[in-house]
Amino acid sequence: MAFKIGLLGLGTVGAGTAEILLNPAQRHPLLQELEIHRVGVRSLDKPRAVSLPADRLTTDLESIVTDPQIDIVVEVMGGLEPARSLMLKAIAQGKHVVTANKAAIARFGAEIFTAANQAGVYVLLEAAVAGGIPVIEPLKQSLCANRIHTLIGIINGTTNYILTRMQAEGSSFDDVLADAQQLGYAEADPTADVDGLDAADKIAILASLAFGKRINLEEVHCEGIRQITAADITYAERLGFVIKLLATAKRDGDSAFPDRLQVRVHPTLVPKTHPLTNVNGVYNAVLIEGDPVGQVMFYGPGAGSGPTASAVVADILNIAAILKVGRGSAVHADGRPLLDPLLACSHQDYAAIAPIDDLTTRFYARVLTQDFPGVIGRLGTTFGNHEVSLESVVQIGLREHQAEIVVITHCVKEGNFRKALEEIRSFDAVSNVPSVLRVLSGGFGDLA
Repeated sequence: MAFKIGLLGLGTVGAGTAEILLNPAQRHPLLQELEIHRVGVRSLDKPRAVSLPADRLTTDLESIVTDPQIDIVVEVMGGLEPARSLMLKAIAQGKHVVTANKAAIARFGAEIFTAANQAGVYVLLEAAVAGGIPVIEPLKQSLCANRIHTLIGIINGTTNYILTRMQAEGSSFDDVLADAQQLGYAEADPTADVDGLDAADKIAILASLAFGKRINLEEVHCEGIRQITAADITYAERLGFVIKLLATAKRDGDSAFPDRLQVRVHPTLVPKTHPLTNVNGVYNAVLIEGDPVGQVMFYGPGAGSGPTASAVVADILNIAAILKVGRGSAVHADGRPLLDPLLACSHQDYAAIAPIDDLTTRFYARVLTQDFPGVIGRLGTTFGNHEVSLESVVQIGLREHQAEIVVITHCVKEGNFRKALEEIRSFDAVSNVPSVLRVLSGGFGDLA
């Protein structure tokens, strides 16, 4: 018996998914039992990267999620609506769902997974984070015996490509962004990528799986890379760092709040000795530290037709395998299908997220001042008054007749550091504080 697939979307990822399903040779034999039954598209006349019979295409997307012959609905159209509504309708019809839609899952995951658990169907989302890198299923299954402490990664290829080019060439953010858009690595509207929103969606999903709690996306601290300049890249290099946009989820470590998490996205100075330093271009990497496994790293292409489609089809095969061996036939006392607890997302409680002012970390700050005697001493005194301990204060040189001073702190509380900066900005001698970045320590997965 063939398992019938309803595919919503035939763009980059949809075409890649169809290509795998239509060419099962030398892949897993279960692929031969999968059939593309219907494909939902926005236009029937658009040229396609993959050839399908015309009678399998439709612009009536709702007819796919309500088709009684379809077993698995694959949502690869992206966006919030109608993707959310279509997934919910498919679930209500008792259909399993595979999705690559990190934005919809990050915002509506609670609603979608509650509906799926009540209906006794699976919603799988390996392709929603890090493209072809298998990280979601390992968090659910391979690492499920571990107490996860830290999850930190580079999970947006566009920003990593931009920062890699800036470092290699000394180019400006605007110039590299324009090139990235021409090459197709960045969207015409790059906001979701360069402002960190895409990475925030992804780390919210990973944190939910790693720590068994729902994550309120609005509580995820998010900063992008627009403010990163060629000067920051150069100074980071001199100090032994590279700048990366990192997404982090970790246990807070505050004894007063033992279950609290830190979940955040921001550009960070990463020591050249750290394994994330050499993750360049459009590649992604996720580092996970748990007890008892220790430290593991997942690395590979974070986007693209082939890698993302690989993850989509892996999820389809997971569901097909369950259906084939009849594991989906067990039921609860109330008659609902009994789901595999290692594949379903059943947690209900929301995690407590630490406010960013409670973060303890090292900082880098670049300060432009009038070239007056005693300025560095006054900076040091002000930081000290706010309990900010300085590792180094260096006057790099002059920029437009102003002294350029770079400060690196020891581990300090973010709130204290921000108060000190607020006072420093009020000094007559201070023209500007153009850059403030957090600094990753040399330890694995540690922003302390």
